[in-house]
Amino acid sequence: MTIYFFTADEKPYGCFCNFSLHSFELDGHWWTTSEHYYQAQKFAGTAHEETIRLAKSPADAAKLGHALPHRNDWKKIKYDVMQRAVLKKFQTHGDIQKILLATGGKMIIQEDIGDYYWGTGKDGSGKNYLGQILMEVRATLRCISLEQMVTQKSERIIQIGSNNL
Repeated sequence: MTIYFFTADEKPYGCFCNFSLHSFELDGHWWTTSEHYYQAQKFAGTAHEETIRLAKSPADAAKLGHALPHRNDWKKIKYDVMQRAVLKKFQTHGDIQKILLATGGKMIIQEDIGDYYWGTGKDGSGKNYLGQILMEVRATLRCISLEQMVTQKSERIIQIGSNNL
């Protein structure tokens, strides 16, 4: 089975959208959405970064991000920037982390007919990189959860052992 999403108001997978109102702290600033963070990073270290960070809506942040010439290395780093934002968003919000983890091993697809990079594009030939990032974040969160379980179990074993001394 495949999970499709597009807008932030779709239940239950609208939280996968970068316009979903799930704020987080990253790089020493508070970001209203992952869209705000992503668009602002096109202008990191400039006044435009702060203007976009403070945009009233994710749509406004996107408009600003598309209206200005961006940094020269953007094509090389944009995937990593998006991955950092999406991971932080899902680490910050346990409710949406549960939704993402509950997708199991299912394929996640951003059904955006206008975007051939982050979505599927009109003819379905798009890269679906946002869907790929969500699946990578899901795998990362699973690994973190397993590491935490192992650590907690080890701490309990050590505690039980020291109680028996």
